[in-house]
Amino acid sequence: MTPSRDIGRLIEIMAALRTPGAGCPWDLVQDFASIAPYAIEEAYEVADAIGRGDFHDLKDELGDLLLQVVFHARMAEEADKFDFGAVVESITRKLLRRHPHVFGEARGLSPEAVEGMWHRIKEEEKAERAAARGDATSERTGALAGVPSALPALTRALKLQEKASRVGFDWNDPKAVLDKIREETEEVAQALAAGDKAHATAEVGDLLFVVVNLARHLGADPERALRETNLKFERRFGAIERALAQQGRVPEQASLAEMDALWDEAKEEERAGQLRGGKA
Repeated sequence: MTPSRDIGRLIEIMAALRTPGAGCPWDLVQDFASIAPYAIEEAYEVADAIGRGDFHDLKDELGDLLLQVVFHARMAEEADKFDFGAVVESITRKLLRRHPHVFGEARGLSPEAVEGMWHRIKEEEKAERAAARGDATSERTGALAGVPSALPALTRALKLQEKASRVGFDWNDPKAVLDKIREETEEVAQALAAGDKAHATAEVGDLLFVVVNLARHLGADPERALRETNLKFERRFGAIERALAQQGRVPEQASLAEMDALWDEAKEEERAGQLRGGKA
């Protein structure tokens, strides 16, 4: 076989890899559960490439993510459940149904109206699936239904809050959320003062949840915000290590005060660079 731009070739390669006796021993022993973590990992690598603005890596990582879809579809086909074509048919049907403002009669809608319509259609689809399963009265149809438990905690908190907000359970002002953050911070302090680490840990969870809510009220994605802060931390700590290396030392040989001073220098250099970039 040779590389190709045709999706059919990828499907053929996956089928060959899963062919007993002639395929790949590793691919042949995999199942849905064993492959699922790779799908999550590849999705994160796509996000990482986007965050770095690396389009060469993005192309490769999107290919890796597509492989996960083809892999799962092939295993489903082997189990006589569905095939790759059914996956494509399902998503095309969903897109057509959720975009009546493009493929139907609804026209001239604002972005906000489109988002509201999208969510209404999703709820209709959810109710239809529940009815087909015979569990229309189960928890699956509740206001918070449909948020996967395997999502990263920050992302899942955001999704849960968005769903609660749609039924009116929400603050109206980000300043009120900030007041709640102060309240949760005080509760952490009280638990620490009492020497109750278990209680303090639970309060930290509450604090994180409310911080996610503040990000949502500011129109920010908390997962992305924290990812960017992680990168910033890595840059500045790297600057500390480089500065110490010029002195022939490593962080373990420096005091906290010295490293704090180097951190502040790195922070100021970044700010100065941003200002110069803005003027340019």
